[in-house]
Amino acid sequence: MLKRGRQHQESLPDKLSRYRGVILVISLPLLLISLVLFVMPRTADDEYYSSSSFYLTHRKASPASAAVYRYAVIFDAGSSGTRVHVFCFDKNLDLVPIGRKLELFVQQKPGLSAYASDPQKAADSLGPLLRKAESVVPEELRGKTPVRVGATAGLRQLEGDASDRILQAVRDFLRDKSKLNSDPDWVSVLDGTQEGAFQWVTINYLIRNLGKKYSSTVGVVDLGGGSVQMAYAISESDATKVRRMSDGEDTYVKNMYLKGQRYYLYVHSYLHYGLLAARAQILQVVEDPGNPCILVGYHGSYKYGGVEYKVSDSSFGSSMEGCRRLAVKALKVNDSCTHMKCTFGGVWNGGGGDGQKNMFVASFFYDRAAEAGFIDRNKPVAVVHPATFGVEAKRACELTLKDAKSVYPDVEEDNLPYLCMDLVYQFTLLVDGFGLDASQPIKLVKQVPYCDSHVEAAWPLGSATDIISSLK
Repeated sequence: MLKRGRQHQESLPDKLSRYRGVILVISLPLLLISLVLFVMPRTADDEYYSSSSFYLTHRKASPASAAVYRYAVIFDAGSSGTRVHVFCFDKNLDLVPIGRKLELFVQQKPGLSAYASDPQKAADSLGPLLRKAESVVPEELRGKTPVRVGATAGLRQLEGDASDRILQAVRDFLRDKSKLNSDPDWVSVLDGTQEGAFQWVTINYLIRNLGKKYSSTVGVVDLGGGSVQMAYAISESDATKVRRMSDGEDTYVKNMYLKGQRYYLYVHSYLHYGLLAARAQILQVVEDPGNPCILVGYHGSYKYGGVEYKVSDSSFGSSMEGCRRLAVKALKVNDSCTHMKCTFGGVWNGGGGDGQKNMFVASFFYDRAAEAGFIDRNKPVAVVHPATFGVEAKRACELTLKDAKSVYPDVEEDNLPYLCMDLVYQFTLLVDGFGLDASQPIKLVKQVPYCDSHVEAAWPLGSATDIISSLK
């Protein structure tokens, strides 16, 4: 029996020969399909995504063809310039890459407020940014992609109807020139609390804290050109202690529901206390002809908000101590507090607590630190202390303008005379204004790491999340 079984066992060549007809029938169509796919020209989208992590994890679809992906275009019209952000979200509201990065980010100067007397020129200035934004949104999705323009402190401070006229010109420009989904209500001056709240959402979204208890979230200080915002989550019991401001409109606390979690967000925007606006505030409180905040060797003028101020160094030289006294005075640190414990200018501080223990500090805080060279500008996140700004301020204030040019080569020439003032103000704002411990670690952020990429640490992502959610 064993011998008989061996005689009937076929070899592999015998099997291939016996089934060669079936094999040919199956393999020829597969070979033809493979050949067609090989010689087909690749689309622009194939080229764009082929080297990115997106292509590796989403081989069957790309944002250009999959309806589950949605884009949002957000213009940040700030006082120092205009920036455009483009984001792409999946059905779970998670960011997916646009090419090699998780967002398109382009900026230009000056901002819309620089065209106060020419609204049409202000609107037209958005053209280059709009064209770049539209170029990364797939053509078939442009009509469904919302475009929002959020103007901040720069337009808030324009006199008369200049702000309204610029906004209307921008609405008309988007209606006539843009292929995106525009709505008149999406072009507006952001309320300061909106800006602060969106910034808080952005940071906590990127570090994946949304959905966790409030004590696990981080607080945010965002120093713009015209205003500064503080936002952090507080306990429900602290939220019940909120009192209205004298105008009866601002309750300090926003009630937000994000990823299944209820948050009571303390947020306040301090108009006129952004870095560029604060210079004007400090220049206004100077009583002597010279200013201890100005580097020795500078005599000129500073223009902000349509007002020009004479600027001159002090005969005694610049000094951190003298400048800090002016900064404290400009911040109105000692104003009476009618609510509870205050920050500055009689504004309630939110009560502090767990939501304020970890602070992310953004915008001009990062920029000045990078330009002054005490953080690495090639790294988007740096851990420092409020005291670090004090140490660097003292160093800068001891220099003449001539010496500062060689010590601080990365500081723009127009900003150099005010470097002592800027650093002293930032230190004073953190320690005397917001009451942070000088030795408390804080994170300076330009961009936040997210999914092997980096995203700008700015309010537009929070705004994009909001508008995409509202369109569901």
